[in-house]
Order: sequence, then C-alpha cells, then structure tokens
Amino acid sequence: MSESLSIRIIREHDYRFTVDFGEAFAALSADLPPPLGQADGPSPEHLLAAAVANCLSASLVFALRKFKQEPGKMETVVTCTTGRNEQNRIRVTGMEAVLNLGCPAENLEHLERILGQFEDFCTVSQSVQSGIPLTIHVEDSTGKRLK
Repeated sequence: MSESLSIRIIREHDYRFTVDFGEAFAALSADLPPPLGQADGPSPEHLLAAAVANCLSASLVFALRKFKQEPGKMETVVTCTTGRNEQNRIRVTGMEAVLNLGCPAENLEHLERILGQFEDFCTVSQSVQSGIPLTIHVEDSTGKRLK
C-alpha cells in the first residue's frame, strides 16, 4: 500500500519560507541562518533533525506499547553534523540520536526485544540512514545506556 502527502513551501522574502501543511496543521516559518537568512525559523537541517527525532521517538513508544509498557516522559536529542563534500558543497555528514526513557530500565519488561526492533518501525530514520550515517542510542532515566 502506497501513501502520499504534500506540503507547500511559499517564499516570503530572501531565504524565509512559509511551510504550509494544508488545513490539518498550522503553518510554520523556515529560514536559513546568517549570512544568507535571518534565522527567523528552523533551517532545513533543523527540520530534518526534528523529523528523525519525532519518528524515532514515536517508533520507540509504539514498540513499548506493543508489550504494554509505558516509557514515561521521554526526551530525544538529535545532533546533525554538517561539512563540505568533495565539491565543497555543504552536506549533512552525520546524525546522532539519543533517546532517553522517562523511567529506569528495570521498570520495563521485554526491553531487549523492544530495543532490537523499534528502529525498524521508523520510516524517516530508516530512509535517512540510506544516505546519511545515523547513530542511535537509548538511555534510561538514570542515564544508563541501553543501546
């Protein structure tokens, strides 16, 4: 089964654009950082990092709930690194995601199995990973690295 979605990008001025999601969601402003833009909104790199973070977080919650587990208040941080390629063009050269569960690992059952499968549920990170190196870590609320 194939699905599609569309967004519209409307240039306001310089490098500032309105991202229009249609009637379902409020629009947001996107902009490039100086010296080209004014940083009046998230950059494309911010939006990419947000998409990866949101999809990974939702996928982990989905995997936990399959086993009737509740992660508590989770926090995910995605760091996006940029650099220049062989043609001296700026590219995203790597990403690192750290997902922090809102509870200690010992409060969750089937955690090893959950951690072994949740990434496969993430449409965005699995797609991005085919072109950008992505490292994913999961920690519990005590800071213990689980994956």
